Amino acid sequence: MCHTILVSKNYDYLDRSVRRAWTPTGGSDAILPSHATRWLADRTGLPVRTTPAVPDSALTVPESGLPEDAFDALCTVLGQAHVHTGRDDRLGRAGGLSYLDLLRHRGFGEPAVPDAVVAPGDPDEVLRVVEVCAAHDVGIVPFGGGTSVVGGVAALRGDKAAVVVVDLYRLDRLVSVDPVSRLAVFQAGVTGPEAERLLAAHGLTLGHVPQSFERATIGGFAATRSSGQASAGYGRFEDMVEGVRIATPRGDWRLGAAPASAAGPDLRQLVVGSEGAFGVVTEVTVRVRELPTIRRYEGFVLDGWDAGVTAVRTLAQRRVLADVTRLSDPYETDVAFAMSGGWKTALVRRYLRLRKVHEPCLLVLGWEATSKEELAARRHATLRALAGSRPVSLGTPAGESWRHGRFAGPRQRDALLDKGVCVETLETAAYWARLGELRTAVRDALVGSLSAPGRTPVVACHISHAYETGASLYFTVLVPRDADDPETQWRRAKAAACAAIGPLGTITHHHAVGVDHAPYLAAEIGTLGVDVLASVKRTLDPDGVCNPGKLLG
Repeated sequence: MCHTILVSKNYDYLDRSVRRAWTPTGGSDAILPSHATRWLADRTGLPVRTTPAVPDSALTVPESGLPEDAFDALCTVLGQAHVHTGRDDRLGRAGGLSYLDLLRHRGFGEPAVPDAVVAPGDPDEVLRVVEVCAAHDVGIVPFGGGTSVVGGVAALRGDKAAVVVVDLYRLDRLVSVDPVSRLAVFQAGVTGPEAERLLAAHGLTLGHVPQSFERATIGGFAATRSSGQASAGYGRFEDMVEGVRIATPRGDWRLGAAPASAAGPDLRQLVVGSEGAFGVVTEVTVRVRELPTIRRYEGFVLDGWDAGVTAVRTLAQRRVLADVTRLSDPYETDVAFAMSGGWKTALVRRYLRLRKVHEPCLLVLGWEATSKEELAARRHATLRALAGSRPVSLGTPAGESWRHGRFAGPRQRDALLDKGVCVETLETAAYWARLGELRTAVRDALVGSLSAPGRTPVVACHISHAYETGASLYFTVLVPRDADDPETQWRRAKAAACAAIGPLGTITHHHAVGVDHAPYLAAEIGTLGVDVLASVKRTLDPDGVCNPGKLLG
């Protein structure tokens, strides 16, 4: 009895302390803490050394191959101030933000550098640029925030003599707002944060916040069928698109006349996800919502992956998902605890042991509402459905810690690369009945292909988006980088993972096809489906100048 009372008293103390332990402490989330480096060394065999980035001056950048007549024509359209052929301008738009892209900018291989960067100022100028490039048989690569991790903005020439990056940063306007219909028209170069700032002045929000939010653009969201972290509440980006304008070699094309239509197949969805292969998206009409005035993010722990998946599936099928519903597997939860480090982590682990949680899986739930009453009702419905899974609450500090640190991953990649870590992500989705098998298959493929004497990979996974019929899985890989051939190291692992995904799920849930996934597209949509897309491309882009090598390979 004394022991029981003692545990009970400690239990109360721990319950209060654990919640405080998760309170965000601030500081730079781009810096890798020393305890995290030690944990990586112990867990993966990471050598204690640094491998800093090489300066840009050490990279090989070929001279521009843009034909003089094409250069002159582009200058006529835009003015010479907006046609850039200098070394640094072109190198700065050479690729996206995949692990292999970052490696190439560190001297491992050569980045695909465009022959010019052009910056049109409005949709009409974009169309004229496209027409010039088509007339001179020059490839066109649309470039928004440059956040693609699948080669979507790589300056590939294909069979063209030159390739031009069309940087859309000057297309930065909120064109119009219709508060009655709750529609907003944005130019394609508006970034996620700027879109929210512009809408907030009207008391509205888009609510689309992927991890690339800080840099990615409205046009990029549309071109890749992006999905945000609060998609359970706001929807995926294709659900938000009410209209789209695209500059093609065949002319300007506008779609979207009403909230619903039976006038044949919805051609908007042919453009959304087209990845620049059919033309350059210049404007997007989106559905917006009233700006939330209250938010609540909470953390819970469930015991075991299977129990966690069942809990999320229950929320989805009862239609009581929180706006953000994110479940980490035991490996990702362990990484989160380890990266937090110190007495806080020890306290949380002790608390969970006392609660008899043997295989912790962190669940983050977040609600956004326009009133306390709305939030309370939605939260009550979610937690009532969750009760059968016996969640252990870590309270709002854990949820707020996740919310404040949700963009830390991309910022910490450079620090991890400096330490010699191969750090990359991949994602997929499947129906609930296959989700467990899919996670096991992909994890086994990654662990098997990346393991080597003295080198043990960390493969973490979470459910990032849930639906009534299934969910997405998002994997993060950490492993010591192969000193001799790091590109082959990751390509071999990615190929193994893609082969494991093939029979069970989609090759991409929200990263798009780009270059990396193009070889797997036919297996998912069939050769007839590829022929359909190819025929659309031939109609809109008969000379194949639009984003060579993407989507269709």
